[in-house]
Amino acid sequence: MKATQRDFARTAKGAAAQCRYFFFCGPDEAGAAAAADTLAGMLDDPGEKVELSGGDLKRDPALLGDEARSSSLFGETRHIRVRASGDEMAEPLRTLIEQVEADGVEPCPVLVVATSATDKSRTAKLLEKRKDALVAMFYQPTLHDFTPVVRQMADKAGLRLDGDMAERIARGTGLDSRLAQSEIDKLALYLDASIQSPKVVDAEVLGAIGATTEEDGFMPLVNAVLSGEAHKLPAEVRRMREIGLNSVGLVLAMERRAAQLAGLAARMGPRGDIQSFIEGEKRARRIFFKDERDLAVQLRAWRGPKLARLTQRLVDLHRRMLGDSRSADVLLVQELTAIARQAAPRR
Repeated sequence: MKATQRDFARTAKGAAAQCRYFFFCGPDEAGAAAAADTLAGMLDDPGEKVELSGGDLKRDPALLGDEARSSSLFGETRHIRVRASGDEMAEPLRTLIEQVEADGVEPCPVLVVATSATDKSRTAKLLEKRKDALVAMFYQPTLHDFTPVVRQMADKAGLRLDGDMAERIARGTGLDSRLAQSEIDKLALYLDASIQSPKVVDAEVLGAIGATTEEDGFMPLVNAVLSGEAHKLPAEVRRMREIGLNSVGLVLAMERRAAQLAGLAARMGPRGDIQSFIEGEKRARRIFFKDERDLAVQLRAWRGPKLARLTQRLVDLHRRMLGDSRSADVLLVQELTAIARQAAPRR
């Protein structure tokens, strides 16, 4: 069974009841992760959540079968959530499926969120034709697509947003559904809003408590790094610390920009004229006009295998920061500096 973000909401409930294997992939990693959360909440009896990493399962493919076919500590139900990259899960899932087919022991649900993977990957091909599996592909949203999503989040929280306020939150969170939901939750708490007692979000409220905008949020630092402007890093890192930007949120913003560059590069092709292409994307409203210059510079710096390595490097940085929170700040600054130097034009 296959789905994209366009039809996921329509197919999710049936998939939760029917499927045991779920593979969420595509350039919109935030959207894929949010969809996995949604589907986990739809499971008939999700029970205990067991978190595993794709790297560990790649090194020991049998581990997934051991975990998926065993009960929890207290004999309760469970489901497994895996954060993976690329095709790390092809062999572990194949091993699990072969074990199930051999002895008939029903596994618990396995939900995989795979960054840098698509519905053309080996893992997706393994699952897509199975009646007990769902492959869901999530593409990078545009501002035009994402603004209504923010309004839907707000409606469910009892907030009334007009189009301009929703667009400001969408832009301020870098089109990241997890960050946008966090901002909506924060606004609802601040206003004591609920579906029964809805509240209006105006510019004053948003300015007091709402999402940061591109001008004072992640994007100046993201653009300095990916555009190779290493001389701007000390000031931008200092600003990040002064205003309390979340370091993991920054890495997520960089992952999303890398995914956006990958999508743009794929549409443009290897011989396309960057400036003309960016102009066309702006006219089609697939990119925000304020991003025009930065995207053009970054497309020149990051193409082909170099862009693929950047994406993997950011995923690895994200994992290391989550695994070693005490050293996260040092790891972040080291990687930002190294990436900026890689992006800098050769003289």
